[in-house]
Amino acid sequence: MRPSILLAAAGLAAASAFAQPAPPAAGATSLAAAAAQAIVAGCVRRAQARHQSHAIVVVDPGGGEIAGLRMDGNNRGIMDFARAKAEAVAAWQFATSRMAESARDTPGFAQAPHVVTVAGGIPIFSADGKTFLGAAGASGEAPADDEACVTVGVEGAGFRARRG
Repeated sequence: MRPSILLAAAGLAAASAFAQPAPPAAGATSLAAAAAQAIVAGCVRRAQARHQSHAIVVVDPGGGEIAGLRMDGNNRGIMDFARAKAEAVAAWQFATSRMAESARDTPGFAQAPHVVTVAGGIPIFSADGKTFLGAAGASGEAPADDEACVTVGVEGAGFRARRG
């Protein structure tokens, strides 16, 4: 294949990754792949603007991975932690930063299944905040930066990080 064709194909692929996804169809209960990729892309843009590097994972309501990216400079363990954050939120439907608060207030909660007590995992709700569609998790930077990264990605893709 000629280099110009390869460059054109790469450019189209990159452009589609940054395109705004269509909102979920009425009654949808999970994210489409394009929406999950848009969430990842929004997080990446925020990270790059701050010279940060995250691993980012988006999962469906059951915790199944839809999209993920390990930015340069992160090892496999960082990706595993981003996935664990997203899976925990899928199980409980609230942010991992709130899980940390709950662990302080509720004895034994930190040892419950699918609990992560480090910020960086958030739920993904429909634009009206009524339907839980999945979760996003990031790791690789300070926990507050991880959470901010996925929040920017989720909200930039037209979804909410809180029930409405």
